[in-house]
Amino acid sequence: MRASDADSPIAAAAARAFAQGLLLRGGFHPGPGDGVPSLPDGGRVATLLMLGNAGPAMWARFAASAESRATPSPLDLWTRRVVAEIADAVGAYPLFPFGGPPYLPFQRWAQRAESVHVSPLKLLIHPEFGLWHAYRGALGFAERLALPPAAPRESPCATCRDRPCLEACPVGAFDDQGYDATRCVNHVRSMVGTACRDDGCQARRACPVGADYRYEPAQARFHMHAFISNPAR
Repeated sequence: MRASDADSPIAAAAARAFAQGLLLRGGFHPGPGDGVPSLPDGGRVATLLMLGNAGPAMWARFAASAESRATPSPLDLWTRRVVAEIADAVGAYPLFPFGGPPYLPFQRWAQRAESVHVSPLKLLIHPEFGLWHAYRGALGFAERLALPPAAPRESPCATCRDRPCLEACPVGAFDDQGYDATRCVNHVRSMVGTACRDDGCQARRACPVGADYRYEPAQARFHMHAFISNPAR
């Protein structure tokens, strides 16, 4: 997302996020049905900006932080500090996808903020980043900020005939009907789940979209170990 006014809260948030390896991932003006909580003073959030990452840029900043050596939930600790600092600097209220239940509907917000689509793996796919991205936080503003128009982009899955993602899982945890989380977790935790556990989800890696943004091995391994430690999240 770009803003024409270099001094605007949007441009300031984008610059501060980028300095931490994060990206401003679009925004929208929430309505009553979007599930956006009220501001601490009871007011309504008029503009919501999404913050996230794509590829390995964020990992370098996180890995060098004190939070990376903390337990439990080191990435959540880092995210909470960094997003809160950005929010404080631009006059916004920070919101996070963790800390529940209940959890805020970040996936729904993401689809309101930019052109991401539900993939056959039930993960949101981005036309450029593929499956190698995530949403780390959001900034709620009391002001209705002018947002640049979002350009709709078709899901890359719509023109993918082979769907290699559905064939790559070694235990067939994904199909057109859904995702068998129990089968996936049991395999990744097992003696034969080394490839998934250490290299990342094989189904995710099979997707050809956004290959340049694939997580580096240490990052993929971190996320997989976090996943099998708390698969319900």
